Amino acid sequence: MKKLRCKVCKGPIVIELRQHNVAFCAEHFISFCQNQVARTIKKFWMFGPEAKVLVAVSGGKDSLALWDILNELGYDVDGLVIGLGIGEYSSSSTQYTRDFAESRGLNLIEYDLASTHGFTVPDAAKATSRVPCSSCGMSKRHIFDSVAIDGDYDVVVTGHNLDDEAAVLFGNVARWQSEYLARQHPVLPAQNGFPRKCKPLIRLSEREMAAYCVLRNIDYIVEECPMAAGNKHLEYKDLLNQMEVDSPGAKHAFYFGFLDRASKLFADDFEKSLQTNAHGSEEPLSPCTSCGRPSSNAVCAFCKLVERAAPTSEPVSVEITPRPDMIDG
Repeated sequence: MKKLRCKVCKGPIVIELRQHNVAFCAEHFISFCQNQVARTIKKFWMFGPEAKVLVAVSGGKDSLALWDILNELGYDVDGLVIGLGIGEYSSSSTQYTRDFAESRGLNLIEYDLASTHGFTVPDAAKATSRVPCSSCGMSKRHIFDSVAIDGDYDVVVTGHNLDDEAAVLFGNVARWQSEYLARQHPVLPAQNGFPRKCKPLIRLSEREMAAYCVLRNIDYIVEECPMAAGNKHLEYKDLLNQMEVDSPGAKHAFYFGFLDRASKLFADDFEKSLQTNAHGSEEPLSPCTSCGRPSSNAVCAFCKLVERAAPTSEPVSVEITPRPDMIDG
């Protein structure tokens, strides 16, 4: 059997990428990952070289790798980590992020949900009697938006990788959720007071991000969020991973096939979505009377969640709709 060599230098390899039919040594695999991100940013016109970038960091491999790659590519990029109050998991996530930022001399913004708003994700899940991912996603979106706007950032980037996006697409297609399919694009432009959002890791898989972190000496939290148990997103990932074993490149073909050939079918829905708020409401937007963020109601959904979930607040009726396109990477 022929021994595999690095595609670039012909030296010993550290990883084989069957979906690309190539293998790389450590140096050229790191370059490959960085080039894939640079290529994605350029292809989808995500942001320019002078952009002020805010990366949403969770302490996991994807967001830390993304922060590292953008920094290596020369972008002005700060990190934002949110303490969600999910016990030891949140504490560890924040510490991994803090350690990474200190090791690279990068600026990290730390935002604690409990000390700022008086509740945690477990509190919200109990108060709303809904799955934790619903209130978690709502809280993170609100905080991402607020910090980005208040800090004059040009764009918020998240660590959603190819596996994440293919799994979300799988779920949306299985249910033909056209409103989500319309917004399943790696770039959501700034609109109606909400910041521009981009996903530069869409060409790279979880396996590639894990390898990148090992080779770049990036320590990250390995455990899945304990409150994500039973999340359909994880089940879809497993199904797609099984397909990938038998047909390398299946996830890439599925996701990019949608972007290249099917997403245009939802163009009208996408344009319509740009005229709505973050939760799809077509009601005119005005400042929330509590926080000042754009809302179709007098009080935005997040502030209603605060009123309901914070222990000292009077309960207020709130409707929380999960959005699969903002599950943290």
